[in-house]
Amino acid sequence: MFGIHDLGLFVFSGILFNLAPGPDVLYVVSRSAGHGARGGVVAALGIGTGCFVHIAAAAIGLTALLAASATAFTVVKLVGAAYLVYSGLTMILSFRKKDATASAPRTAAANGRGIYVQGFFTNALNPKVALFFLAFVPQFIDQASPDKAWAFVCLGLILTCTGTACNMLYAWGAARMAAGVSRAVRARALCTKGVGALFILLGVRLAFADNS
Repeated sequence: MFGIHDLGLFVFSGILFNLAPGPDVLYVVSRSAGHGARGGVVAALGIGTGCFVHIAAAAIGLTALLAASATAFTVVKLVGAAYLVYSGLTMILSFRKKDATASAPRTAAANGRGIYVQGFFTNALNPKVALFFLAFVPQFIDQASPDKAWAFVCLGLILTCTGTACNMLYAWGAARMAAGVSRAVRARALCTKGVGALFILLGVRLAFADNS
């Protein structure tokens, strides 16, 4: 269908990629630690939605511009880096004791929109994800296929679904670990602030990373 080949290998490779810790996983884990499994699931859904930006951009050829233009890549990279730093600062500065009380489900619901939006932009503003889509997905599309764009969309959706599932597993696991290790406010605050600091470091690293 659509000239797609080696679909099984694509799914397996995509799962391995999505299981590798990165900014998306760190964000999901931090939201689960501070807001419970529900917060992590909302974060995973936001990240999954962000993938649609890369799928659409690659399908119509915009991602190729990032690969060909150093200036375009640098602009998107710096915007993404700035958002990572902003997200990290938000995690560090906005955590309050009430966020880790027994009413975790209400806390997660109250902050659901913010968690979702942060997850979306964490993924959508990461040019490395855009270039991964461009480099990885075409390897499983027949070059002679007349429906390359549809093939890209189909494979992109599969990759997004498997990635979202992996992130939800991380959300569930992180929530269970946070509850099992300690339910104390201080422990959850340190966890959230620690991951916030990692986000800041990732943003700085992305900003100064080589474009090549």
